[in-house]
Amino acid sequence: MKTPECVQMAEGLLKAYRTGQPIAPLTDRYPELTIADGYAIQQAQVATWRAEGRLIKGRKVGLTSAAMQRQMGVARPDFGVLHDRMFYAESEVVPISAFIQPRVEPEVALVLGRGLTGPGVTIADALAAVDFVLPALEIIDSRIEDWRIGIVDTIADNASSGGVVLGAHPIGPAAVDLRLLGCNLFGNGELVATGASGAALGSPVVSLAWLANTIGEHGDCLEAGDIVLPGSVTAAQPVQSGDVWTAHLAELGTVTARFSTGAA
Repeated sequence: MKTPECVQMAEGLLKAYRTGQPIAPLTDRYPELTIADGYAIQQAQVATWRAEGRLIKGRKVGLTSAAMQRQMGVARPDFGVLHDRMFYAESEVVPISAFIQPRVEPEVALVLGRGLTGPGVTIADALAAVDFVLPALEIIDSRIEDWRIGIVDTIADNASSGGVVLGAHPIGPAAVDLRLLGCNLFGNGELVATGASGAALGSPVVSLAWLANTIGEHGDCLEAGDIVLPGSVTAAQPVQSGDVWTAHLAELGTVTARFSTGAA
């Protein structure tokens, strides 16, 4: 796909952010789109965000579970970009109007103390780069109508990124087994889902190494201070107006997202 066409499709997705009105799947109109085209469309949006003064604070990895990969018909994850306006503190109410059709996913956020440049990043390299970990709730969202997404659509739509709520109690990676952290996800006080951190490619650190090597192939790298969401611990859950969602990750503690009332 030629660059002007990718930019045009990126503009359609950016308009969906502004208006709150989702668009039809890109692959409905352009069935020939490839994964490479999806990343080109994603990068066109990132260029716009940078031009608007937004700061890239990290990355997210999606499609890390075998079930999601089977659903999408792929054998590898995808990635998206996290910018500064996506982050919310636990102390603030998350405006549900900032999203179109939000869902929440509990994750083990990795905060880097040093950069990583692939290809060639090993698991040991990835682990050594992690300064500390935090419990997190990722708010995924889709600018595509009714979540009718294939792999190209979700990549183009910045891997269905929306927002992030980070816990505030850091834990050093040596203090926990990042493969085996159990998670209970509560919605409005009720236990909704359970899982374990190994759902993300067997370990969040494996996901981090994959990310560093993959973006390295795209000529990019991870930097010290970057926040990486390595993949969901449970299935994503739909968010309604006024919801309160809490994830408890063993040894990491809890993180809570409180959503405003109103319309998404």
